[in-house]
Amino acid sequence: MRLAAKERPVTGFDAVVFDLDDTLCRHTGDMPAVYRAAFDRVDTAPFGEPGELWAALEGPLDPDDAVGYLGTGFARLAAQHDRPEVDPIALAEALVAEIDPSAVDFLPGAEAVLKTARSVGPVGVLTNGPADRQRGKVETLELDSWVDAIVYAGDLDRRKPHVDPFERIIRDFDVEADRTLHVGNSLAYDVAGAHNAGLQSAWLRTDGEDSGTYRPEFVVDSLAEVDAILRRG
Repeated sequence: MRLAAKERPVTGFDAVVFDLDDTLCRHTGDMPAVYRAAFDRVDTAPFGEPGELWAALEGPLDPDDAVGYLGTGFARLAAQHDRPEVDPIALAEALVAEIDPSAVDFLPGAEAVLKTARSVGPVGVLTNGPADRQRGKVETLELDSWVDAIVYAGDLDRRKPHVDPFERIIRDFDVEADRTLHVGNSLAYDVAGAHNAGLQSAWLRTDGEDSGTYRPEFVVDSLAEVDAILRRG
């Protein structure tokens, strides 16, 4: 007989859900070339480098307003380079237009952990991006052959960290939330949303970051560590 949620142990899983960007895959395009092309598109002399733009940004990408998010970074960068005449929003729009969303590759260990996850139970991908931006990545990675469900939260009324997309994929799998592990790289979207929806969370951190006031069940530095957690579970 299947145990009630409150009677089941906290270890072990019946399903696994992965975030997509910077969790399973990374962009492989020539970002310096894309960066320069954005300036060409708005017909202005370039300044700065991609690394300077990333350093000028705060927190993860806002899936509801990618242009505004990048525009803020360009505005700060323009001030640093004494370029007040530049329109940061136009530059952000140009950069988004130049990026090829299908230019991605699996992160190290992604295929191995997907294979292990399939031995656990249903496997899903939950991304905050809409299908028209994320589908090219899914096709490039042939994720349809790896997973049982993909939820594009960008096409829903509510995105992560709201519970709606998490509950959607749990309903598709017909499993209990607390027996599902969600793997993602964002504290504010992945860990927060997973906890709000009652899932266990594995936070894939970058460069030894601290989780602050968030409390993921697992803090990992690589997908190989997630693979080990699933094998132990």
